[in-house]
Amino acid sequence: MARPVNKLLPVYVALVVAAGLAALSFHLSTQGSAAASTLRANPVVFGLLAVMALAAEVRPLSFPRGNGTDHRGVVGLSFAFAFATLLLAGPVPAILIYIAASVLSDVSSRVVWWKTAFNASLYTLSISAAAAVVGTVGTFPTLDPVFDPRNLAAVFLGGFAAFAVNTPLLMVALTNFQRSSTASAMRDNFLFEARVSAVLTAISPLVAVAAQNHAAMVPLIAVPVVILYLGAATTLAKEHQALHDALTGLPNRTLFYDRAEHALKTARRTGTAVALLIIDLDRFKEVNDTLGHYTGDQLLKEVGPRLQQVLRSADTIARLGGDEFGVVLENVSSEREAQAIAAKLIIVLQGPFRVNDLRLDVEASIGIALSTGDVNETGELLVQHADVAMYAAKESNSGYTMYQTHLDHYAPDHLSLVADLRGAVANGELEVYYQPKVGIESNRVEGVEALVRWRHPVRGLIMPDDFIPLAEQTGLIKPLTFFVLQQSLDQLRRWNSNGLNLTVAVNLSARTLHDELLPSAIARILRIARMPPESLQLELTESSIMADRVRSQEVLDELDRMGIAISIDDFGTGYSSLAYLKRLPVQEIKVDKSFVVNMANDENDSVIACSTVELGRNLGLRTVAEGVETLEVLRLLRAVGCDQAQGFYFSHPLPAAELTQWMDEFHSSRSSMRANHPNRPAM
Repeated sequence: MARPVNKLLPVYVALVVAAGLAALSFHLSTQGSAAASTLRANPVVFGLLAVMALAAEVRPLSFPRGNGTDHRGVVGLSFAFAFATLLLAGPVPAILIYIAASVLSDVSSRVVWWKTAFNASLYTLSISAAAAVVGTVGTFPTLDPVFDPRNLAAVFLGGFAAFAVNTPLLMVALTNFQRSSTASAMRDNFLFEARVSAVLTAISPLVAVAAQNHAAMVPLIAVPVVILYLGAATTLAKEHQALHDALTGLPNRTLFYDRAEHALKTARRTGTAVALLIIDLDRFKEVNDTLGHYTGDQLLKEVGPRLQQVLRSADTIARLGGDEFGVVLENVSSEREAQAIAAKLIIVLQGPFRVNDLRLDVEASIGIALSTGDVNETGELLVQHADVAMYAAKESNSGYTMYQTHLDHYAPDHLSLVADLRGAVANGELEVYYQPKVGIESNRVEGVEALVRWRHPVRGLIMPDDFIPLAEQTGLIKPLTFFVLQQSLDQLRRWNSNGLNLTVAVNLSARTLHDELLPSAIARILRIARMPPESLQLELTESSIMADRVRSQEVLDELDRMGIAISIDDFGTGYSSLAYLKRLPVQEIKVDKSFVVNMANDENDSVIACSTVELGRNLGLRTVAEGVETLEVLRLLRAVGCDQAQGFYFSHPLPAAELTQWMDEFHSSRSSMRANHPNRPAM
């Protein structure tokens, strides 16, 4: 995405180059012979000055310009050596040394030819202006062994003249190339450039005095220059470390906010807009949890280069933390342009990543916030808006979403809850409750379903419907699911060691199901819990299976080979076809509670529930009815041959200790009922 160039820029560059050639021709015609004689008389001195000027231009001094930002100052020390040459031998040697240094630097950096010509001309005009002032005020050139202090006024006035010519001409060229404001660029850079010019001007008479005394004194100037370079490099390294992510090398959150604020200020001056994008990797948690942090880190390193394929060099990519990245797009014309870039970012991230000989697929959700030009608008506000839009994109599975005010129901309470959820597992705030699955014929608890609860330190007990969607949107569903698996299998081991022969069912989301590494992760959890695969049952919805048929089939086949039972939850509410479902390794279907709760009072619900049970029985599948709340419903299910029942008629979901007590009482009461009435059914 190349930035459009002002059509007047070529004309401006041509005028500056023409002026530079004219100035150089004038100096050569009027002072060329004298300059040649001076150079021949002192080849070592001027050779050393030329070498140092060339070296200083090729390796300019770079250092941070502000606190808490990455605004760098780049200083070419070659001006000090060129100006010293002017003081010693006049403008012609100074201009030639300066041009040679500039051309060498541009060639080594592969600068386009017209920029090289412009820079050489700019340096020629700067030295010409300095020479005019020095020649008028001072008594130069001279190689006398004593430097007359009265010439210091001429030195600083000459340095100011060079600054007065160089800086405005350069700013006009840069701002025309970038299509920004020359006045604002001068305002932002004037003091910095003036200080740099003053320092370099002050160095030049020291270089001249050293050269006047002896050629061997000239290299000594390199000592403080090298120390200056080393100090600047150390400072720059520390500044870089403070403002960049250690893993990826990308700007961090601090620098991201600074870039956003700077972009907003520029946009307000130029009448353009800024787009801020928040990118969250949807499948990164799965990679981290199943393959380890090292593989996850290697994947994160690949994201920045992948995004850069779409963005301009002037755009900012930052890692904001975890698997979240941010992008600042400057000079954006419309929402459509920002959305087009977001769409390209989605596409470029969809290609498989190769990490440690593994093929990893990563999806992303992007929130976009576009600046409005309001003077009170801040980078922090744009980040909040983009964050809100990103969560909306996750919920809608749309890839990217543009912020609109009606989305604000996601914030700030939503964002606060997400932040709390990230630490819920580590802080021990998640609890596993269990609801019994009772065999209708056996009249015993044959299994339990594990259901997670969040005991928030401030909000109290939060039900799954209020935080599971957040976990799915933010990628936290994977560690949350693994937590439930580990806790429920540990509890199941304790129950079975006490004589209970139970299985435990755990729900899987679509994001978890579609992870091809899920079987190996579950196998590891089973080994840690010391439980056989037959003790675990995984519950899936029809919609999660149908979201990606190919990947679902592969994962479910592998789980089946391991001996893990698969159950389809909420059967009858999805949009799957029986022709497809019959190919899946499913052992159980659960009749959705919306059909079961009122089946005693609603004929349609009764027909659907009973037909589903009969279908399951004909397919050789175990059937479980959810939402059983009355004895009448239970008897209807028993009449049609339903295998298990689950619902409030038996028990609400309970913590493990309470369910243990309930099961003891339940089994005792059923045994007592059978002993007293052997010919009477318990239900």
